[in-house]
Amino acid sequence: MELKPGYKQTEVGVIPEDWEAVFLDSVTKRGSGHTPDKAHPEYWGGTIKWISLQDSDRLDHGYIYDTAAKITPAGIANSSAKLHPEGTVVLSRDAGVGKSAIMKNEMAVSQHFIAWSCSTSLNNHFLYYWLQSKKSEFERIAMGSTIKTIGLPYFKYLKIPLPIKTEQTAIANALSDADTLIQSLTRLIAKKRQIKQGAMQTLLNPYENGRLKAGWVVKKLGNILRVCHGRSQHEVADKNGKYPILATSGEIGRASKYLYDKPSVLIGRKGTIDVPRYMEYPFWSIDTLFYTEIFEPNNAKYLFYQFNLIDWYSFNEASGVPSLSARTIENIEISLPSPEKQVQIATILSGMDAEITALEAKLEKYRHIKQGMMQNLLTGRIRLI
Repeated sequence: MELKPGYKQTEVGVIPEDWEAVFLDSVTKRGSGHTPDKAHPEYWGGTIKWISLQDSDRLDHGYIYDTAAKITPAGIANSSAKLHPEGTVVLSRDAGVGKSAIMKNEMAVSQHFIAWSCSTSLNNHFLYYWLQSKKSEFERIAMGSTIKTIGLPYFKYLKIPLPIKTEQTAIANALSDADTLIQSLTRLIAKKRQIKQGAMQTLLNPYENGRLKAGWVVKKLGNILRVCHGRSQHEVADKNGKYPILATSGEIGRASKYLYDKPSVLIGRKGTIDVPRYMEYPFWSIDTLFYTEIFEPNNAKYLFYQFNLIDWYSFNEASGVPSLSARTIENIEISLPSPEKQVQIATILSGMDAEITALEAKLEKYRHIKQGMMQNLLTGRIRLI
């Protein structure tokens, strides 16, 4: 393949001619860590932050600020653990392979991590984003039957594309701005979900001052709907079918005809029994997923929100795989307002759901944009200076 003018082929792929491909060890100080002996309580419970596999969820968010476990100076002195300076970039080479972060302050790490302290020729944020871009490769090369790991020799020969420092900084800043936008949107979605949860608790609460609100009644589900079994997908499976085939895991195929064509609330019969879903359009459901035929004049969407407040596992009828029976579901009591009020409540909550769904779609779009930015900026396909 002919190279684009101004680019060259290297061990790290095609990069601009004014970039270098260098060993990461040549522009960093590489280290690892250790786990102090847990038989010595004096090594534990100190103030030194110690990154371990317990901190997997704290990685991949830019900085790591805190750790689940902390060790003492004695733990450092009596093990191979060592303190790494603020700004050190860490990478998990075991469980959670490829997860990375930048230390916000001085920390130690367990033997499951590689830690790089960058020289003046390498921007640590540039390194973090480059490691993020290589995550799928790290996962691919990890080996092991139980816990997959990357051996230490691999990192000795790891090479990285290296633009000049000012370009590294520009790339890191652009990707950091994208992360800031993604994090802001993620927080907004979490806030909207909390608001919706509060609205559900208020709108679906049938009691006021300890008494049932005027116009509300308590009924068994069996008085307002019928619980129905799904059927084998093999009866109707058709990849070109018009109707979705639903299972507890979601849509699993297409069907040539539908099993039910009115608004319905579905709930797992076996396995995942605590994730209600709402279907407004014709569908087919398999036999591990119940669907409901709702008697008029009750509102299916309102009942979906009520289903979300039920503690389904408290009705589990099996000691192994969780399961529910139609009779058990139909004997559950819920509170209902008038049909008109059901529609009003469902409309309010549906509007909140629509807003959250739109924000989630925007978040996914931003994540795709950031992924494209990483692929282009970290390889020099797009230049910022």
